[in-house]
Amino acid sequence: MINIENLSKSVGHTHILKGITLRLKVGEVCALIGPSGSGKTSLLRCINFLDSFQEGCISIDSRSLTHSQVMNPTRKDRELIRKLRLRVGMVFQNFHLFPHMTVLKNIVEAPIRVLKMPRKDAEDKAFSLLKRVRMQDKAHAYPSTLSGGEQQRAAIARALALNPKVLLLDEPTSSLDPELVGEVLDVVEDLTNDGITMLIVTHEMGFARETATRVIVMDDGRVIEDDHPRTVFSCPQHQRTKIFLSRVIRN
Repeated sequence: MINIENLSKSVGHTHILKGITLRLKVGEVCALIGPSGSGKTSLLRCINFLDSFQEGCISIDSRSLTHSQVMNPTRKDRELIRKLRLRVGMVFQNFHLFPHMTVLKNIVEAPIRVLKMPRKDAEDKAFSLLKRVRMQDKAHAYPSTLSGGEQQRAAIARALALNPKVLLLDEPTSSLDPELVGEVLDVVEDLTNDGITMLIVTHEMGFARETATRVIVMDDGRVIEDDHPRTVFSCPQHQRTKIFLSRVIRN
């Protein structure tokens, strides 16, 4: 579903991503972990073509874009980027709901404007998604009236509204109070049964260990470990992984 070859990204003289190569199969649930500043968010933003990159190629669902097409896109390239973005849903750390719209309007906006879906169909789908994330009673509420956990669950419903084949989640619980983390992780865990390919940046090690089918560890812009959760957590191969896990896991 996702094929990344030799992906490199720099900002000025700072190398953010250093030759990342990854392949994610259809339906895999990959937890992306590692210290802050290791390039995890930048990788997600590149996969969704929100950020450009200086080297490499990204393929989603067998459609590819090279660094030159992203850096200097032609009209045809821009159309391909738009089509690929429709295949990828993104859930951000800080929700990014439109504050002047109700939860329902947040969800139906893209299907109506981008997919030209009839409003009735878009609203029916939105209510179905809100029920899925246990938010059906908040359809007409505004984001400012919701808890952080409710806002994030609404953001997940919005990301699912375009029927993405890939779902990217960038630390979906990092902005939440501890007592709200569980309600969001429960929703994400429920989604793993849908067959959507998921790449989740997370600091919730228990979630990564129990829910992910694969754990990818990043450090200093590189992938240093990529294996089954049981292997990564019980016998990591890289010294930097051992140091990181020793700091974030308390016995």
